[in-house]
Amino acid sequence: MPDSAMRMSAFHEAGPVLPVVPVVPEDVHGTRRTVLFGPPGSGKTTAAGALGRRLGLPVLRLAPRPQDAQVPYAGLLELALALQVHPAARELTAELDDAAGRPGSPDDAGSALRLRRWTAALLRAAPPMTLVVDNAQWLDAASVAVLGWALRLTPDLPVIAAERTWRPGAAGHWCGEDASAVRIPPLTSSQVATLLSPYRLVPREVTRIHTHSGGNPALVLALAPVHGHTAAVPFAPDAEDDPVLPPAARRLLGEWLGTVPAEVRELLTFAALDDRPDLDQLYRLAGPAAESLLAEAEAAGLIDLGQPGGTMRFTASAIGTELVARLPGHARRLLHARLAEASRDSVRRDRHIALAADAADQRSASHAARAAVRARLRGEHALAAELSLLAAQRTPHDDGDLLTERALTAVRAAAHYGDLARGRAAARLVLGQDTTPAQRVDALVALIDASGQHLHSVDELFAGALHAAAGRSDLTARILIRQSVWANVNEGDPHRACELSGRAAVLAEAVGDTTTTVMALTMQARVQRILGHPDAETTLNRALSLPSTAPIQVNGTPQHLAARHALFDDRPEEARTALLPLLVDAERTGDTEGTVDILRSLAEAELRAGRCARALDHAHRAQALTDGTALSPAPACYTSALVEGTARRTDLALVHARRGVDTARQEDNKVFLSRNLFALGHLLLATGRLKEALEALDEVRVLEEHQQVRDPSVLRWHPELAETLVALGRLDQAQSLLDDTRRTATDLGRDMVLPALERAQALLDAACGNYDTAARRLTDAADRLRHLPLERGRTLLALSHTERRGRRRASARTAAQSAADLFTSHEAHPWAQTAAHALSRLAAVPAGSKAHPHLTSAEQRCAELAAAGASNRDIAATLTVSVKTVEATLTRVYRKLGLHSRFQLAHAVTPARE
Repeated sequence: MPDSAMRMSAFHEAGPVLPVVPVVPEDVHGTRRTVLFGPPGSGKTTAAGALGRRLGLPVLRLAPRPQDAQVPYAGLLELALALQVHPAARELTAELDDAAGRPGSPDDAGSALRLRRWTAALLRAAPPMTLVVDNAQWLDAASVAVLGWALRLTPDLPVIAAERTWRPGAAGHWCGEDASAVRIPPLTSSQVATLLSPYRLVPREVTRIHTHSGGNPALVLALAPVHGHTAAVPFAPDAEDDPVLPPAARRLLGEWLGTVPAEVRELLTFAALDDRPDLDQLYRLAGPAAESLLAEAEAAGLIDLGQPGGTMRFTASAIGTELVARLPGHARRLLHARLAEASRDSVRRDRHIALAADAADQRSASHAARAAVRARLRGEHALAAELSLLAAQRTPHDDGDLLTERALTAVRAAAHYGDLARGRAAARLVLGQDTTPAQRVDALVALIDASGQHLHSVDELFAGALHAAAGRSDLTARILIRQSVWANVNEGDPHRACELSGRAAVLAEAVGDTTTTVMALTMQARVQRILGHPDAETTLNRALSLPSTAPIQVNGTPQHLAARHALFDDRPEEARTALLPLLVDAERTGDTEGTVDILRSLAEAELRAGRCARALDHAHRAQALTDGTALSPAPACYTSALVEGTARRTDLALVHARRGVDTARQEDNKVFLSRNLFALGHLLLATGRLKEALEALDEVRVLEEHQQVRDPSVLRWHPELAETLVALGRLDQAQSLLDDTRRTATDLGRDMVLPALERAQALLDAACGNYDTAARRLTDAADRLRHLPLERGRTLLALSHTERRGRRRASARTAAQSAADLFTSHEAHPWAQTAAHALSRLAAVPAGSKAHPHLTSAEQRCAELAAAGASNRDIAATLTVSVKTVEATLTRVYRKLGLHSRFQLAHAVTPARE
């Protein structure tokens, strides 16, 4: 047997080691035989090495190559050479040499028996080790037969096999019938970010690569930028352009696709040409063989069939990109024609008709334009954006007016969905035509709106738009509004933003353009509130009073700003009432950015009102919409951090906050850098990481001062920073901050911020030993916060802390219990855990009180009040919960304690006495 067919490994793990190790389930760490499987590049080698090291034994790694699969006993020879110091290895090597010299001889059966015997003897004689067989799919069949037999005789030898696919049958795997099969999971978004950290990519690039790679580690690296240049991965390619992947990515995808037969690749190509691959359609195209072909593709990790609505998806979108890129243009059009014939969805049929036609075809253009309208009406706005661009691109250039109209529609559709690539393609069509100034400005303004925080060469873009406006006041006003947004968000200059929006309002009003006037006044009122300008509400009311003759993006309407102001003023119910119809409008028109902003505002309103479950739902929807488009993640991350940290998991909330901070820094978004830093500081304070909290909150202070934000109700960082300073013993700094903020709030009439400031002041008083004064402040503040249950709960927790320091343990327990009841009933789980911890520190039970280990703190408190004779309504009022909540809680108490009446409850639970 030639040595060139062999590769030998000593007692160590070979091969590249990724900086991120794929997660292997904990329950396999105690098993002796494990099969790790996954597609090329999934990290099997790294995972096998990591799992082998966890077993605490030296690792012997066999690594057959593709050419070894056709050489009988190549794997056995590699094993013998790796363990050649043992006599059994020499006997096995000699027997292998004899077997290689007499193929087909009558002694073959005897030789096979001797090979099995010597292999088993070698495995028994080897020192303690873990056998790792990497690329086990290339282990030759003869070695598989012998190894499988020998491993049955050495059940204590740990074996890890890593291969591409495994379909366990009745006989099990060759390394052991009871082998544990583990599919290597894809990397999570945070793991992908870690893997790509040396490239210093902006978060949207990391998200894009994660989507295209599907979390396949090798594909992630193949799609990463090379030598400082962005990888050629299409975000949303123009319909006429062939997306091109980097060569390394194409090689890896070619190897991956090579694991399935040509018939499977052909069927997957049909799926790649569809925007939402429909399984029924694929069955019609492939006939009876479709089910087995798709199952083979799923086993190879290429697709996921478990999608809603009878659809499938590629596990990495780059797979579909590669399949399409392999097709010549004429072949692609033919396949689109076949898909059009097979489609039972009229909108998608028209899409395929348009893509099957030549570049300029009036009939297919009309099909695409009509389909875009239908897609928009049924809420498929990504598809609507694609079809709108197709309609423009298929329109013959000699019909310039129609082409311009369709291209403008495409720019607006792309802007609504945050589809920057298609927005740019459509804008190029408009600017390439002989268009009017209004049409050119329409295209550029829509492109600015689609770009969000991703604008490059913004000065040139605004200059081009102003040049296209040609001195027209109405068009210039529209551009000035966008410049005002840019000045506020990216330049951190609300004074300039206010001046620009004011100029826009004057210009628009002078020519009677009420729609633009409303937009300008709304923007002006927004920054006036930030600056603490006394005319903010007057300006907003002017905007609300004017009729709008054309649609306005929902998050730019005065109605949305009025709802935001209601939130700033602690009127969450009013805000919610105003926001719900705006959400309907945003979703109906396909305004994705507007939908995200309304959902975010609704999440904040529900959170302020104490409805944590609803807040979570809105925040999750906003985050999912953001992650599925080109929108900046920073706004949704801010909301997710606040809501998750209050309602569910602090660790996940911190991930959102840090992602938001990173995104805002890279996008130079000063507004949401402040907000995400505030969320981060708030979470760090809540979890007791005071120095880190101080660092984040102090940066918020610097940013807000730089941005000249005067109104303390807009972002409530002041009491959080003061509490942090008190906890760190910086009392003078805390007092100065509180005095300045209280003075500003009083001057502006922002009484709603005073209770939180009083909470921080009380903690400062307690730190100086003035416990009575602190307790009075906190009691008064809690009374003023009855309409904000979670803020009231935080204040009661502070009261408990103060009373405990003042050695009034009974009062401390009462306050902590009330806080726990509030947080529990409003499903603010992290805060409920904090309150429970506070109660555990006050665990001493007063004489005469019977605490029951089976009751929660909320149930114990409710039971004590009931045992004392309080009615359900009285209990509800005391605990600030509903009567239904009291009834449900008492029902659980009766069930847990085996009771049937309040008489029995009075004997089982004696109320706590001072």
